[in-house]
Amino acid sequence: MTSTVADFFEAWQADRQKMKEQTPEIAKAFGGFYQAMMKEGALSVREKELIALAIGLALRCTPCIHLHVQGCLKAGATREQVLEAAGVAVMMQGGPTFTHVPEVLHTLDHLLKPAGS
Repeated sequence: MTSTVADFFEAWQADRQKMKEQTPEIAKAFGGFYQAMMKEGALSVREKELIALAIGLALRCTPCIHLHVQGCLKAGATREQVLEAAGVAVMMQGGPTFTHVPEVLHTLDHLLKPAGS
């Protein structure tokens, strides 16, 4: 599954560029909204990323899971904090969310693997 995660991140760069070129209004509007909401405020960026991950997981949005696990780590969250946020999502949403926790694990494993592995 790790290669699927790697494939996602590789494809995401190209897909994001295509969206910017072919749907500039959508990309600009969403990008601005995202930047406004995901900056430091009453909640830290780390807290916001953990919330976004939990919502993405509850909605079973695979791209959201990959991107927000990455965002959580970039914002300083630990593996344990990411998994605890996943646990809260499962508690709130139940079995369908539980079946997507392996995506969180695979993404963590991919992003946290030692360099050169």
